Amino acid sequence: MRAVVYSQTGPSSVLSLVERDVAEPGPGEVRVRVVRAGVNPTDWKFRAGMPQGYDEVVPGQDGAGVVDAVGEGVEDLAVGDRVWLILAQHGRAYGTAAELTVQPAELVVRLPDEADFDLGASLGVPAVTAHRALTAAEGGPTRLGPGALEDKTVLVAGGAGAVGNAAIQLARWSGATVVTTVSNDEKAALAIAAGAHHVVNYRKGDTAAAILEVAPDGVDIVVEVAPAQNNELDLAVTKNRGTIAIYANNGGDSFSVEIRPTFSRNLRYQFLLLYTLGNDLVSAAAEDINAAIVAGALRVGEEVGVPLHHYALEETAAAHQAVEDGAVGKVLIDVG
Repeated sequence: MRAVVYSQTGPSSVLSLVERDVAEPGPGEVRVRVVRAGVNPTDWKFRAGMPQGYDEVVPGQDGAGVVDAVGEGVEDLAVGDRVWLILAQHGRAYGTAAELTVQPAELVVRLPDEADFDLGASLGVPAVTAHRALTAAEGGPTRLGPGALEDKTVLVAGGAGAVGNAAIQLARWSGATVVTTVSNDEKAALAIAAGAHHVVNYRKGDTAAAILEVAPDGVDIVVEVAPAQNNELDLAVTKNRGTIAIYANNGGDSFSVEIRPTFSRNLRYQFLLLYTLGNDLVSAAAEDINAAIVAGALRVGEEVGVPLHHYALEETAAAHQAVEDGAVGKVLIDVG
């Protein structure tokens, strides 16, 4: 089979296309013939400088394809099933930038008939992260669906990003009023296409005042991508007993918290990292994500604010570079 690998960390040029033997699935495992692979910022960050303890790595956490073989004890999946993958390269050397990949069955999810492989390969990291950010507040909800966030206001920082877009779509499906911040008019258009009710350009005017005009009592949940830059704003616009859910460190690796204005409003900081989330939360997210797909509430493409950028498998280095350079939308690798 063809696979893209790297044996040392570094720039995208360390990636190379090679031929490798096909692995057999062991007990509890599934082999998937990958049709489409997704590229996320974590893929290039791992490749650029995070040694993972393997002599050779096939990158790629996200992907979609067809079950090719099942190992002993796998009962819920069968050869021919269309599936999407979660955390394919976490805790193992071989991810989705290959024609075939062997994965634990619990991280292989049936892809609804309503979804194509572009959508399937776009789900894992962005959608599961967004689901957790929206379900970590005090008093719930712990699951998403119609009415789950009714009467809630959600602020999504960076609504044109992959996680931001998924958060907008899932929050809107669940009944929330959605406010998002963006840096320019182009990204504002993408956030509106995703379904945001209110879009605020944080480079123009008083951002806090614009958000509080929409939510005078403050927002219930903040889906935060850049806490080092945005913590002061988050404190200003989050209501009493609200939650600031932090999933990334864009713009800085640390920030200080003013104790009195924070505890006086009983605010909750919920830090989250997909890789250590736990199978219970990942499985719940996958179920809700599939339900949103079936309902037509979670999609990808220009029309919902997620421009798609396709690369061939042999162009994986260019795909990584595009994400590293800040490509807006979703970068996909056409594997099979």
